[in-house]
Amino acid sequence: MGIWIAILIVMFVLGSMMALKPSGIDQRLDKLRIEARRMQLNPKLVACPEWMQGRDNEMGRGMIGQYGLVLDNIKMPHTRYKAINGQWRADTSIESIKADTSTKLDIPTKVRTNTQTMTAKPMPKIDFSLDKLPLELPPSIEPFVKALVTQANSVIIYWEDVDYVRPSTNPAYKSYNIEPDLLVLKTQLEKWALQVQNAQKSAS
Repeated sequence: MGIWIAILIVMFVLGSMMALKPSGIDQRLDKLRIEARRMQLNPKLVACPEWMQGRDNEMGRGMIGQYGLVLDNIKMPHTRYKAINGQWRADTSIESIKADTSTKLDIPTKVRTNTQTMTAKPMPKIDFSLDKLPLELPPSIEPFVKALVTQANSVIIYWEDVDYVRPSTNPAYKSYNIEPDLLVLKTQLEKWALQVQNAQKSAS
């Protein structure tokens, strides 16, 4: 009887340990993000912004990977692009947001006084310097890319990085491809940032 109790205890402990062990996908994702962090791509898991497609292609749904690169001696406007059919397309929905915010509202004097000290967040502008430009990213990354944002000295890409490591969506996954794939991503981010900056200089 005592032997059976000991066996049950051991099985319970082993079961608990297995439950705490990260899944294979989680381990792959950790490896991807650790490598991205080493390459200064600053990976984060964030709530999907409302203006881009998230889970099940619904706007602003779920969580999404955000990888950002900070560049010295770079100054860019706040712009937004969506990845559509392998190209960057300027986010023209910004125009409707600006129109909404420019509408005059009948605000009570008391409320208006209390809001005068609030600093308005600068609105992104419609920038066409990358419009219709091909993404030119590795085939293991490109299908999962959703959007690109530039602001100040940062260029940020949003993509479903979990799909990069998931066998059902990327059956060709190999851990040794992570570094070269991320290197191409980083190179492209630098290239796009320079194009946005140069276009701004030409326009001014």
